[in-house]
Amino acid sequence: MLAPLTKPLVQLVERYLPDPYVLVLFLTIVVMGSAVIFEGTSPLAVVQMWGDGFWKLLQFSMQMVFVLVAGYMMASTPLVRRILSRLAGYASTPRGAILLVSVVSLGASWINWGFGLIVGALFAKELARKIEVDYRLLIASAYSGFLVWHGGLAGSIPLAIATEGHPFAAQMGVIGTSQTIFAPFNLAIVASLFIAVPLVNRMMLPSAADSIYVDRAKLDDDIIDAGAPETPSDRIEMSPILSWIIGAAAAVWLVTHFLAGGGLTLDVVNFLFLTLAILLHGSPRHLLLSLQQGVKGAAGIVIQFPFYAGIMAIMVGSGLAASISDGMVSFATERSFPFWTFLSAGIVNFFVPSGGGQWAVQAPVILPAAAELGVDQARAAMAVAWGDAWTNMIQPFWALPLLGIAGLRAKDIMGFCVVQLFVSGILITIGLTFL
Repeated sequence: MLAPLTKPLVQLVERYLPDPYVLVLFLTIVVMGSAVIFEGTSPLAVVQMWGDGFWKLLQFSMQMVFVLVAGYMMASTPLVRRILSRLAGYASTPRGAILLVSVVSLGASWINWGFGLIVGALFAKELARKIEVDYRLLIASAYSGFLVWHGGLAGSIPLAIATEGHPFAAQMGVIGTSQTIFAPFNLAIVASLFIAVPLVNRMMLPSAADSIYVDRAKLDDDIIDAGAPETPSDRIEMSPILSWIIGAAAAVWLVTHFLAGGGLTLDVVNFLFLTLAILLHGSPRHLLLSLQQGVKGAAGIVIQFPFYAGIMAIMVGSGLAASISDGMVSFATERSFPFWTFLSAGIVNFFVPSGGGQWAVQAPVILPAAAELGVDQARAAMAVAWGDAWTNMIQPFWALPLLGIAGLRAKDIMGFCVVQLFVSGILITIGLTFL
């Protein structure tokens, strides 16, 4: 049904969307120019802000890289691969494959965004081995599940504000996940996307004549083969004993952490997935081979995150981010405030595609405005979170790991994702404003 409308959009994006690295260079120049023109900041001061901020997110960058790498190691374990292969057997048609990869990706992304990106890509490849389906849409469907990540268990903003001593605790206190991730309005948004995203993806399926299929011989490049042990060192590396000991110790720490009332933070989520990866891979060699493959998917983050840190520094230091946020919420009412916050967050996310980084930029503006209007701080924070997740459908930065596994370019899938941007924007707005 949507295929005739999607086709020209896909062709437009394929023709004009540059590589994500080129995009971040372009965005850097745009933000520099905007700071000079609209904020009256001198060019020298802008360059100084950019250079000073370039390395300010190294710790967070490492956390993000580890989320992806740990997610890959977990998703590539023999157990998870067997589950994916068995799940793939439930699809027998192209439309069934699109629906199934969408649902699996949504579920995995809600659990952990890094896990969702990797599981989505691996599951899409598993489906492509068995069913002839447009490979671009299949991978786009896997990426579209990423829409729900910031409303899920690994959402950086709800986890951050649930942590004692977070940077904005004096303004909003510590807000538990019962008011954010597990709040009725948030669960309703997630549920609506679980229904709409797969259906929209299915309706975008091109005709057989317009479909592009993958060479199945290229789909087996991520299968891990540890080989046979030949030397004593090989036998040590392939023995599960060390992994079981370390994995058991890590599991004990996790249990005591949660029994003591500890919550989910990025570090805890990373530790959990690393523990599962260690235990489920069994041997250290198998884990390390998985690690080597997972690191490849994080290459784009390593080179691009410092540039986005520089952009963020300009937007904060020049007042550009505050102007965007303040301008969007200045005429908001108590009812419309979540919508305008969501929209402003979507705009800022295009320049700062980092949930934690974006919260640092927008919270100083959003929180006082919400307090003045009497808007629930938890809902205001989730409006920023959903805005951050929403425009990832047109900001290809986080698609890089998935694209690396799939062997595609951003321009191959983003045309399909633009359609999801419009549909999901309506559903999220309704949830934030009226529920």
